[in-house]
Amino acid sequence: MEAEIEALLEQLPEDVAPPAERKAVKKRQRGFSGKLVRERIELALSEEEKAGASKTFFTKVKEELQFIPAQLKVLEIWQEKAVFERDGSETIVAAKRPVHPLGKCIATTSLLAYIITSKYADGLPLYRLEQMLKRLGHEVGRTSMAHWIIRLDDVFRPLINLIREVQNSSRYLQADETRIQVLKEDGKTAQSDKWMWVTRGGPPDQPSVLFEYDPSRAGSVPVRLLDGFTGILQADGYSGYGQVCRENEITRIGCWDHARRKFIEATKAAPSGAKAKKGKGSKADIALGYIRKLYTIEREIQHRNDADKYQVRQMLSLPLLEEFKTWLGKHVGKVMKGSLTRKAMEYTLNQWPYLTGYCDRGYLHISNVLAENAIRPFAVGRRAWLFADTAQGARASATYYSLIETAKANQLEPSAYIHYVLDRIGEADTLEKLEALLPWNVVLGPASKNVAQYG
Repeated sequence: MEAEIEALLEQLPEDVAPPAERKAVKKRQRGFSGKLVRERIELALSEEEKAGASKTFFTKVKEELQFIPAQLKVLEIWQEKAVFERDGSETIVAAKRPVHPLGKCIATTSLLAYIITSKYADGLPLYRLEQMLKRLGHEVGRTSMAHWIIRLDDVFRPLINLIREVQNSSRYLQADETRIQVLKEDGKTAQSDKWMWVTRGGPPDQPSVLFEYDPSRAGSVPVRLLDGFTGILQADGYSGYGQVCRENEITRIGCWDHARRKFIEATKAAPSGAKAKKGKGSKADIALGYIRKLYTIEREIQHRNDADKYQVRQMLSLPLLEEFKTWLGKHVGKVMKGSLTRKAMEYTLNQWPYLTGYCDRGYLHISNVLAENAIRPFAVGRRAWLFADTAQGARASATYYSLIETAKANQLEPSAYIHYVLDRIGEADTLEKLEALLPWNVVLGPASKNVAQYG
């Protein structure tokens, strides 16, 4: 281990001036996913062409990706009934009908899953879905779709509550929040800020991402969301998390991404030619150099076990952090008050006990980026549908983003998972049946296509 750490130390960049930022280019995947259904197309020789051949064989020369257009069809539900005559009276026995999650509803579970996924995973507003379905042969009004979405929120609520219980039983959570515009909220104007909160974490083999709408950004909200959680909470510097950390005795750690962004903003705002003499970078550049070294260590150890990560952080990251803190303390007073660089340095120093917390455990992350990544699909969708009309609609949105992002965290295709749950949740009348619908207990494969008879 000592030799490996020495080798890692040699890989750290010596310079502190940040190079031009380059986006990582993902290599394009060769071939198609093994999860796709495959159909063999044989291009055969005619009998005349292969007459007299000693043998024939096929070779695969190409693979093509086919698109099967969506279609609407009407399922006619016919229920068989038997009449029994006993003692001069008739008794009728009817075949059992599958339980629809909404009872009387013209939409099958597959259509409901499609609407939910299109709106919340793909960011399609309901009016566009209305137009798309009309082209397929039947007009489904956006008002009807909105009613189904809101009604299904109550159907999914027990499952969401169960996921929350599992998440809060874990040792490590990440939290973030973002704005949402809700037009009709009691006591609030349409233009005022309301909030979508997100928590990410759970046991290592039961990851979850949960969204929660609340018109308030007060500290009472995380107190409610993190009820029963006593582990380590990672968040930005927002003071609203302080209350729950005090009341639940939660250990709080910070996020280096937030500190880094403040220095990046400072470098971007600096006028051209504002570099120090002798080719040295600005103070914001030097700070970014320290932070870049911390991230280099994390990148090199990302695939190691928790014990190794902890040891490397103790031997490499902590000394580097102490050096960085000393540099900040020495130079913060030399920077003009009110400048972006001064604000970035002061933020980093004020958050220092939290920013160094990731070194205390091997399973912790240097930043809150996973929670931010989880909230990004919501931000993308928000640009498409712009606002929620009512608080009830905003709460329903939180439910569907929770299901979609939690499905993705468990390597499940969201539409297939939601369809799977819709087919079964109507009959989930026990805790055992509900637990079977938790995403880490669901295996989707060819068998998952055997949906309910009229689903």
